[in-house]
Order: sequence, then C-alpha cells, then structure tokens
Amino acid sequence: MSRRMAKGIVLASSMLLGGLAMTGSAPGATPGFGPGSAQAQEAKAPYPAMAPLEQYLMADRDAEIALARSAAPPALSSDANVLVLDKDGYHTAAQGKNGFTCLVERGWMSPLDSTDFWNPKLRGPVCYNPPAVRSILVYTILRTKLILSGQTKDQMAETIQTEIAGSLLPMPEPGAMSYMMSKNQYLGDDGGHWHPHLMFHLPRMGAASWGANLDGSPVVLDTDHHQGPEPETIFMVPVGHWSDGSSATHDDEAHQQ
Repeated sequence: MSRRMAKGIVLASSMLLGGLAMTGSAPGATPGFGPGSAQAQEAKAPYPAMAPLEQYLMADRDAEIALARSAAPPALSSDANVLVLDKDGYHTAAQGKNGFTCLVERGWMSPLDSTDFWNPKLRGPVCYNPPAVRSILVYTILRTKLILSGQTKDQMAETIQTEIAGSLLPMPEPGAMSYMMSKNQYLGDDGGHWHPHLMFHLPRMGAASWGANLDGSPVVLDTDHHQGPEPETIFMVPVGHWSDGSSATHDDEAHQQ
C-alpha cells in the first residue's frame, strides 16, 4: 500500500468507534482527554454542536435496515441481527441466526477530536462478528445512549472510563472484527464513502505490532486521532470490492486524484 493511499485512509478513518490509536497508553488512560478538551475542539469545528435529533434519524426504517445489511456481503448480513436508531438509542429491527449484528453508526462514534463528531450526514454501516458483538458493540450502544440522553463529549467519555475502571465494560475479545463494505457509507466530509475495509479490534497497542502504515503493508492504523475512552486499537485492512461484489478499484483511484 502506498503512503498516499494510507493518508487517504487516515483521513476517512476518523469514524469507526473512535479511531482509538492509543499507542503506548496504559489500559485506563486516554491521551488528550480531560475536562473541557472536547469543547475546546468544538469551537473550531464545522459542526460545533449536536444538530436536531431528527437529522440523525432515518425516517424509512426499511432503508436503514438495508443500509445496515450492506456493510457485509449478503451471505453474511442476510442472517445477521439488525439494529436501527430511534430517539432513545438502538433497537432490534430484525432477528438473525448467525451471531453477527449490523447497524448504521452516526457521527458521535468518531474520535472526540474529529470534526465529524456532530456531522448529521455521517452514516457508517458496520457488521460485527460474534466476539465483537459481545465486546465492541456494547460501546456503540452505550455511547449512543449517553449522547442521546444529553451528555457532552467529556461527560460521555468520563462515564465510559468510570465503567471501565469498575470492570463494568469488557475488553476486546480475541477474534473481534467487523465489516465496513457498504458502497453507500458516508464516513465524513473528507473521506465520503471512502473504501471497503475490514476492522480488527484489539486491546491498545502500537502500529508496529501489526506492521501498520508501512509501505507495502495492507494494514492501516489511524494515528491522527487520539481522543476516545474505549480500551481498543482498531487495525483496518482495505479490500478490493464492495459488499455487492462490485470493484472498488476505480472508486479508490478517483478518491486519490
């Protein structure tokens, strides 16, 4: 993988459960996190505050289910659980039978320092495998619940850190991974729908442990964003086709131009 492509990946990867490239951090620490730190960033952000809730919701429930399922190939997502967002959080819209769960993430799953945190246009379809359902999805559901209850970024992060310190939230399970292969995903104003990719969720570690961000390596780690309370590192591996089987090569070349 070229450095140019890797840079494009980093620009778009400010989505995805907080980026969370906490290199060298202790399990309970969050670099750059502290009272008022998120609010200081908001003053310069294009989306400085939460938009009206209706802008984050999808009025067509069936369209949200279809978008969620588009995160992974139909052979996988057609048998997955599907969650949809309502005014008080995520609710089950379709029962699955393979242990996977698909949903559409919103901007508040971005790192705390991302300019897209409050972007109401952001839609991130993702399908979690069973280990990720048990140990990663819980953070998506909790973040969303806290934000929709009116908590600020800092309050949300503090609540999550407190629950982690009290052993009330899980660490990433071995084998936790997820799919983001939807042609209709919108991962931010810089990256747009970007590129189909897989994500691997691990306890915090550095890029070197997976050989990420090196010339020729297919593995990418977002090292541009560091604010997030979750105790994980997400390694991303781009793939060459969307979930519907169509090639992503042309889309990637156009994005780099």
